[in-house]
Amino acid sequence: MQLSSTAFTDGGKIPVPYVMPGAGGKNVSLPLNWSDAPAGAKSFALSMVDPHPVARNWVHWLVINLPPEVTSLPEGASGKKMPAGALELNSSFGNPGYGGPQPPKGTGDHPYVVTIYALNVPRLDLGRQTTLAAFQKAMEGKILASASITGYFGR
Repeated sequence: MQLSSTAFTDGGKIPVPYVMPGAGGKNVSLPLNWSDAPAGAKSFALSMVDPHPVARNWVHWLVINLPPEVTSLPEGASGKKMPAGALELNSSFGNPGYGGPQPPKGTGDHPYVVTIYALNVPRLDLGRQTTLAAFQKAMEGKILASASITGYFGR
């Protein structure tokens, strides 16, 4: 599987419009495209996590139950143009949907790891309050393939 974004290249900087207002942005969710999903994928799940030691796996976006025919999310989809059936879970900011980068000042560039998972089940039965650990546990034994890209942002 492959994952890409028209907003940044893997290992590149995440542009300002996609970061939180507190960091100077507009909190517009990233445009994402994925391809080469394995045959038998019945749904997709998505995560965006900051594993920086200061952030300790801060969740910026969790999405479950993306239909198998969906292969992209347009810019700004979160909360507005999500595919039918998809469910956005709460981020570490405490609300559902995309929460862009907002690293603490002076902590350097943070990595934001975006991962798409092809699953062998049509849906995960999780509530909006699901933690990253519970999201990962719910996918155990169900992941057919995954792909990640990492964008960086610091201030």
